[in-house]
Amino acid sequence: MRSLQILVVEDEPAIRQVVSAQLKKAGHTVEQAGDAEAALERLARGDIDIALSDIKLPNMSGIDLLRQARATNIDTAFIMMTAFASVDTAIEAIKAGAADYMIKPLNHDELLHRLSKVGDLRGLRAENRVLRRLVLGSNQEVFGFNSPTMREMEHMAAKVARTNSTVLVTGESGTGKGVVARLIHQQSLRADGPFIPVNCGAIPENLVESEFFGHTKGAFTGADKVRKGLFLEADTGTIFLDEIGELPLSLQVKLLHVIEQKAVRAVGSEQSRAVDVRIVAATNRDLVEMVAQGKFREDLYFRLSVFHILVPPLRERRQDLAALINFVLQRNVRRLGSGAIKPQLDTGVEELLVNYGWPGNVRELENVLDRALILAEDYRITTTDLPPSISKMENSLQIGDSFNTSGSLREQVRKFETHLILKTIQESDGDRRAAAQKLNIGVSSLYRKLEEIDNQLPAHESEQ
Repeated sequence: MRSLQILVVEDEPAIRQVVSAQLKKAGHTVEQAGDAEAALERLARGDIDIALSDIKLPNMSGIDLLRQARATNIDTAFIMMTAFASVDTAIEAIKAGAADYMIKPLNHDELLHRLSKVGDLRGLRAENRVLRRLVLGSNQEVFGFNSPTMREMEHMAAKVARTNSTVLVTGESGTGKGVVARLIHQQSLRADGPFIPVNCGAIPENLVESEFFGHTKGAFTGADKVRKGLFLEADTGTIFLDEIGELPLSLQVKLLHVIEQKAVRAVGSEQSRAVDVRIVAATNRDLVEMVAQGKFREDLYFRLSVFHILVPPLRERRQDLAALINFVLQRNVRRLGSGAIKPQLDTGVEELLVNYGWPGNVRELENVLDRALILAEDYRITTTDLPPSISKMENSLQIGDSFNTSGSLREQVRKFETHLILKTIQESDGDRRAAAQKLNIGVSSLYRKLEEIDNQLPAHESEQ
């Protein structure tokens, strides 16, 4: 169970302390409030995942607390508790927006189970919203959703979610492949089952088999207890194999066996165990090329790519960028604790951001805007708050467009090279790798030349 930020709202100090201590012991971060007023003040600051609130409170009931929280756009999940159980009270709490309802005295194990379910559901809903806003373009009312490729991707994800087909999600780094995988799980018949994400490139090769399929006690040095393995943890749910292209060839064979036989065998065991799991895999690598090079098994590729979803990069959906920028800025402002402040973009900043190629996609967009907000004075972002790769692009291009033939041969060659490089990047929508290919140079060489261009800009240009 993932760690949650929980606010315990209870007017009885002894009960409040006991419940808080139990939740802390289970690994959660816990804060306390003795009445509704204190609870509202804390909830307004954000970051609380779940409020565990008594219904009977002084001055204001727990249900009225919930209603007031919703009226002020606080989206914290509420689990209500009471010693005076009745059907009417339960119905009233649920109608007010409570996620769950428990009778005191609370059963510890049952409480942890309820918190886990509510927390998982809250996380999935949040990521679904992020997907629609950052990857899909939110909804038609907010973002226009004009991109045919994005409409097609959303349609395909919704269609395949209702099946048990294996899905391969591809796309550049930072496009939101993991969020697409969660969306497929959330919309599937397995939504109540576990969702287990695995980064295949982050597990040491000698431990991959044990991590995937588990091991018996004493199977190898250091195996001092039985491990179930990630596939069995995902039983009845979905396992998300991110960076599947990094999986060693030896494990590719065993993964193929699991897909075909629907069973796993732990390291050190002679017995196989049946497993009911849906596989969603993702990669930013060209698996077809890897198959041709003998680095990825062809039979596994065909098993994984039963249904293929391509997540388009940001540069192919520029009509969504202005709205995306606004959404990310507002979210980051809230994270900084200044949710009431509306960030402003100085003249020309939005144009620069929209016209930039975003080779790092959504991840790069978030990082750039986060950095800009930190540097900005009074939350007004200027070009000086943007990374040089963005802020200098326009000025650099202007230099390249207007260069003349005065100066030495070396100087003229340098000006022409600058012009050619920057024009090629612009024509490649900011994609450095594509630009390098067009120029027939390595990516590292291109970045080195861009650094040289930055260093050669006049001082007044470098300061912009």
